[in-house]
Amino acid sequence: MGRIPESELERLKAEVSVEQLVRSHGIDLVKSGKDWRGRCPFHEDSTPSLVVTPSKNLWHCFGCGVSGGPVDWAMKANGISFRHAVELLREGIPSLAAKAGASRTTVRALESPVSMSADDAALLAQVVDYYHQTLKASPEALTYLERRGIAAAVDHFKLGYANRTLGLRLPEKNREAGAAIRTRLQAVGVIRESGHEHLNGCVVFPWFDEAGCVAGLYGRKIVENQAKNLPKHLYLPGPRRGVFNAEGLRGQTEVIVCEALIDALTFWCAGLTNVTAAYGVEGFTDDHLTLSKDEGVERVVIAYDRDEAGDGAAVKLAERLMAEGIGCYRMTLPHGLDVNEYALKVTPAAKSLAHLVRSSAWMGQGAAPARELPMSPKTASSLAAKKEPEPEPTPAAAASVAPALDIPCEVSETEVVFTLGAVRYRVRGFDAKAQGALKVNVLATSGERFHVDTLDLYHAKARASYIARAAAELRLTEDAVKADMGRMLLKLEMLQAQAAAPTETAAMTEFEREQALALLREPDLLARIVVDFAACGVVGEETNKLVGYLAAVSRKLDTPLAVVIQSSSAAGKSSLMDAVLAFVPEEERIKYSAMTGQSLFYMGETNLKHKVLAICEEEGASRAAYALKLLQSDDELTIASTGKDATTGNLVTQEYRVEGPVSIMLTTTAIEIDEELLNRCLILTVDEGREQTEAIHRLQRQKRTLEGLKLKQQKQSVLGLHRNAQRLLKPLAVVNPYADQLTFLSDKTRMRRDHEKYLTLIDTIALLHQYQREVKTVAHAGGELTYIEATASDIESANRLVHEVLGRSLDELPPVTRRVLEAIVAAVKAKPVPRESVRFSRREVREWTGQGDTPLRKHLERLVELEYLLMHRGQRGQSFEYELIYDGNGTGEGHLSGLLDVTTIASSLPSNGEFAPGSLGQRSAKTPSTLPEANPADRARARASANRVGASARTHVSVQTGDRASY
Repeated sequence: MGRIPESELERLKAEVSVEQLVRSHGIDLVKSGKDWRGRCPFHEDSTPSLVVTPSKNLWHCFGCGVSGGPVDWAMKANGISFRHAVELLREGIPSLAAKAGASRTTVRALESPVSMSADDAALLAQVVDYYHQTLKASPEALTYLERRGIAAAVDHFKLGYANRTLGLRLPEKNREAGAAIRTRLQAVGVIRESGHEHLNGCVVFPWFDEAGCVAGLYGRKIVENQAKNLPKHLYLPGPRRGVFNAEGLRGQTEVIVCEALIDALTFWCAGLTNVTAAYGVEGFTDDHLTLSKDEGVERVVIAYDRDEAGDGAAVKLAERLMAEGIGCYRMTLPHGLDVNEYALKVTPAAKSLAHLVRSSAWMGQGAAPARELPMSPKTASSLAAKKEPEPEPTPAAAASVAPALDIPCEVSETEVVFTLGAVRYRVRGFDAKAQGALKVNVLATSGERFHVDTLDLYHAKARASYIARAAAELRLTEDAVKADMGRMLLKLEMLQAQAAAPTETAAMTEFEREQALALLREPDLLARIVVDFAACGVVGEETNKLVGYLAAVSRKLDTPLAVVIQSSSAAGKSSLMDAVLAFVPEEERIKYSAMTGQSLFYMGETNLKHKVLAICEEEGASRAAYALKLLQSDDELTIASTGKDATTGNLVTQEYRVEGPVSIMLTTTAIEIDEELLNRCLILTVDEGREQTEAIHRLQRQKRTLEGLKLKQQKQSVLGLHRNAQRLLKPLAVVNPYADQLTFLSDKTRMRRDHEKYLTLIDTIALLHQYQREVKTVAHAGGELTYIEATASDIESANRLVHEVLGRSLDELPPVTRRVLEAIVAAVKAKPVPRESVRFSRREVREWTGQGDTPLRKHLERLVELEYLLMHRGQRGQSFEYELIYDGNGTGEGHLSGLLDVTTIASSLPSNGEFAPGSLGQRSAKTPSTLPEANPADRARARASANRVGASARTHVSVQTGDRASY
């Protein structure tokens, strides 16, 4: 019998109102304090003795003493069983009003899942459909299938669950229709003579014939602790007919035959889909044989249980098949196991089962003929892998070997394999980056014997338990297994130490190092970066590319920059982020599509330190937004979590800590960016103009040419050069000797954070040029401080970038909305009538701007709210027209004023090219480090490219702020 989960009962008790149930029974309730009172329908009640307590969702009669919750009321009021009451409440049918004084009510029947007009085939199909829907709503049955590892087969094979609710949905048996339908169901075997469901309490496995009709049903009891005299395996009465998974055998020359359907589904879920099942050890029918001969099956792998009954049945089946000219192989499972039990002990099951099938023993006379993998070509290609080495024969005893400091092993992405004498150990779940943790899955094999378990190698009790059991299973001495475990533990620690060791320059040749140094010593390094972006196929977006590159470099600082790349869908925000990340060394960048709320807290204490954390969509990081803000503001995250003590097993509070700093990079399609992000990040807006689109089209066409093929090959060398250059950058401190002279706007509180971004951008540019600056040291507090100094040219470069990037944040309109407004202004000015007389529709704005209707609605709403546009009711009544009330004489996109004019610093420099004492660290004629001279033509091109960066900022007229000129 299918047991109703406690969680379901608790849900009904919480969600179904007792008060509503009582009222629906026709009982008038009167308020009595916090409770309700009424006349009890279960006895003669002259004075109201029924009390309903809504706060507890309970009822109680002080007259007859009955009481309970919603389920109890449904049972008592309707005179039905507990399960029937639960089904009624599940359906949302509390009860119907009863006659006055009656103890039973006429309960509306649940909808019948079968039809009297259906023939036997259709009737059986309707039962299968009902069982299938019941399974999907039954957590206990789904849990059973997940525990057996075959939950993936539910929909494909239409698996079901018989939980004794079918009878509740049929008409009452004392009625003609109820008796007739029960007789029909009894005839097809679904209901027994007693009236009970034949497969009650079973997960139901149907199979179908060529016409798609149900050929048979198999039921497996899911309750393991039932009475021993009750069978766990049930079939419909009568002879077995049809073939399970016949479609999987079509066109196959080699198939797998299992003893049970669950074993066959285990193969199917592992990707070996050309499998069927006999109906028990003696259940291989004439239908199986006929289908095999009709499909031209040449070989059969018999995967019966590895026990006495299975071995005997396999021999009989092989004799029968070979008499028909079909070759037979016996799959050799560990003794006492069936296919499903074995698959649950090893991971991944697909590879392990495929290996067992490939190594099946030939059951005929003489040498085994050549054979292919027993699977479809599609499945074979997905499972094709290097064949695992055959285990050596089991030794009588193994010598005890002292742990060595190093032993050979095979390391792949998913496992580490040790071959120690006659024993092969396969270790999975090993994380080379998880310092101080060695929780792994270890499979020890020797011949046909094996032992597999998951354990923490640092936990002495778990290790001792594994050693004892493995020694017993493999018939080895515990000392031998203990020695092997010790050697493996030391080797795994060595692999972790190697993974933790810094490898930034280890893989760099001397030639690559010299090339990277030459790049870092480029006189016009920022311009060179822009040129190299173009060489890698990223056109336009000069400022965005350069700021993104600098933000990635800022990870080396104590307070890195964070970037949000904003654009509409498909405009190229992800391409821009990927282009920037491609210049960052692989080991110093981490990219995710989404993050959960607490994922950052468990990433390892130093896994994010001085790295770039990129998330594809800001929406994908919404649940982790709080942690991201803390990490950026505080440079660390801490969380207290409850866990088990490894020694005592008691619950203890554990603290997890993640260290920064980290440079964060996000993309978003939101028109309005969250204020918290806007305060903490630099906002890069992708150019969505027509000229940029045409440039992208030209590049896309060029990629199809021979020149494009050459550039594609050149791209990898350019990226490798920049990655090596970034590996050479050291996290030096930066001192700005002009810091006390710098100026910045202060009219808004958000300028406090913008000012910090500005200073960090200067520091980053200086850090990028560290191989062109003198590294200085100063004694302080008994130690030495190492640093480089920012120069006037660093400030000038930062000013050009900040004008465009931070200047956008001063505009009350988002950049895309600003461009929509400018297009409207241009179109209205082109009209031959005064601005006040022009009315335009949303359709006209779509034509002027090329924007889609959905984003355009948001832009127009913002422009109306901020009084750039005025909305009028259209002539058709339901439409709207707009009027431009903005005269078009504003500043447009904001540009940051109040910055220091660098010429006031440059004017104090000597004419011979040397710098004044206040600007230490810049190159001069007396600088001892000699830098390679650039080709004049190359330098001219680089400078021209640099001049394009921030050109819009330089075109603005400088204004006087105090005694300094500013842009």
